Amino acid sequence: MATAPVEMRKAAPAPTGTADAWRSFRTEIDRLFDRFTTDLTWPSLQRVFDDRSIFALRPSFTSSTPAMDVSEDVNGYRLTAELPGMSEKDIEVVVSDGMLTLTGEKKQETEQKDKNYYLSEREYGSFKRSFTLPDGIDADRISAEFAKGVLTITLPKKPEAKAAPKKIDVKAAA
Repeated sequence: MATAPVEMRKAAPAPTGTADAWRSFRTEIDRLFDRFTTDLTWPSLQRVFDDRSIFALRPSFTSSTPAMDVSEDVNGYRLTAELPGMSEKDIEVVVSDGMLTLTGEKKQETEQKDKNYYLSEREYGSFKRSFTLPDGIDADRISAEFAKGVLTITLPKKPEAKAAPKKIDVKAAA
């Protein structure tokens, strides 16, 4: 993904009027975001808060890898990922050679017409995330469930992996 060149300018002193001071503040924040962000899916703050703008800030899908929550209990592991706007048809979970791989793709098209404007957007993004399976996982019983935009993958432990850990006594050397 190509990044836009960063424009470096010295900050101008803030004007004295209240409306001008607010506009100056917005400009400085916008410049800060433009300087430090490489994700071009978010509009600049100046455009978001501009009264003349016909666009509103709304969630946008990016092709970044979704965050995963991982938890463990005595019976196994649970991986959870929030995948808003996707369906189970957009997601694939594969286990192979001791690896669990999660892939997904989202396609979204929007079209809005009004007497003053026409807006057509197409957004596409995909991700792939892989995990090494821990020892003691029963790969034949791994399951995945998708409900209300949340994917939950259950990795059950084999019976021998559920056994209580054995405590080893540490003896002092003579």
